[in-house]
Amino acid sequence: MREFEQVIDRKNTRSVKWGNISAVYGLEDASDVLPMWIADMDFKAPEPVIEAMRERLDHGIFGYSYICSACKDAVRNWLSERHGWETKNEWMLFHHGVVPAIATVVETFTNEGDNILITSPVYPPFFNVPGHQQRNIVECRMIEEKGKYSIDFEEFERCLKKDVKLFILCNPHNPAGIVWSNEELKQMLELCNKYNVLVLSDEIHADLVLPGSVHTPLAKVAEEIGGRVITCVAPTKTFNLAGVQAAIMIAKDEDLREALQKNALSHGQMDLNAFASSALVAAYEEGGPWLNKLLEIISSNMDYVIDKLHEAVPKIHIRKPEATYLLWIDYRNTGLSEQEMMDKLLKKGKLALEPGSKYGEAGKGFLRMNIAAPRSVVEDGVERFITAMNS
Repeated sequence: MREFEQVIDRKNTRSVKWGNISAVYGLEDASDVLPMWIADMDFKAPEPVIEAMRERLDHGIFGYSYICSACKDAVRNWLSERHGWETKNEWMLFHHGVVPAIATVVETFTNEGDNILITSPVYPPFFNVPGHQQRNIVECRMIEEKGKYSIDFEEFERCLKKDVKLFILCNPHNPAGIVWSNEELKQMLELCNKYNVLVLSDEIHADLVLPGSVHTPLAKVAEEIGGRVITCVAPTKTFNLAGVQAAIMIAKDEDLREALQKNALSHGQMDLNAFASSALVAAYEEGGPWLNKLLEIISSNMDYVIDKLHEAVPKIHIRKPEATYLLWIDYRNTGLSEQEMMDKLLKKGKLALEPGSKYGEAGKGFLRMNIAAPRSVVEDGVERFITAMNS
């Protein structure tokens, strides 16, 4: 586990997480602020991935690259072995990230003024990307009880009746860390089928399911009951490769793929760069053992943070998530407003977490905390949180 104990200085590396805090939080000087906000890890990528990119670098020629069969084989084998989902190479289209893929799907299958359904609180691009394309967001707020979320299916159906064209599902869910059950996914898909709604399933966190839970790809459910589903997966969140930029859109329906390919041609979109494809193959072919260790670290870090903060700040509540490396902290019982809480954290604790309102109105009263870091960094973050709350 030594590779997960090393503290690496990420300052002055153009890291959004470490170098852009002042701009994001409006601080004059953020040099002493610990960032535990944006979802990238403070761990090195697996050594086989680093070696694959090093080998590509040493080759010295970086011309145009294409997606070879080995890239698709690596994805297909990973999905089969890790999630029991049998796909075919021809179902895959590659993109430069899941968020750009979401934008592509929105643009391809909806028009300006169309309604798009999301379940909030949820990852901000689910709001922002359709909004920037002049689509209307139909928001189905989830039921929340002590940090546990579920779908209000009566409300979900009422929303679908508003002539919704696309439902964007977060599976597993960010920021709440929900691993949807097969029954929940089935009910969502049945209702979308009933109203002829296309589903985009963002499954970027699928590999980050903690022990005791099992991820179900929505497309597997569609094989049983039908439905039009486009799935987005990526090695980037799993193996800390966000800056390498690689994602895969998977669609069984040929007409969906053809429409996506036409969109790509209209934008002059090219295949993954040489480093991204090398990293992708190495990650999916050789990254399994590293990921297994990572999941143990994440689970242990979560237990540590939850125990310490519940003891030191009894008015907050944290439910251990089933997936992701993100904690969703409920501080509503403190009586603090979001502004007051953020001021305490940033000015007294020197700690940067994400405010819940970033995930929609349903996120108010919560904070998102990234614990994918060496234990010493996590301990520092906990102490800063306690200092802020005792100030």
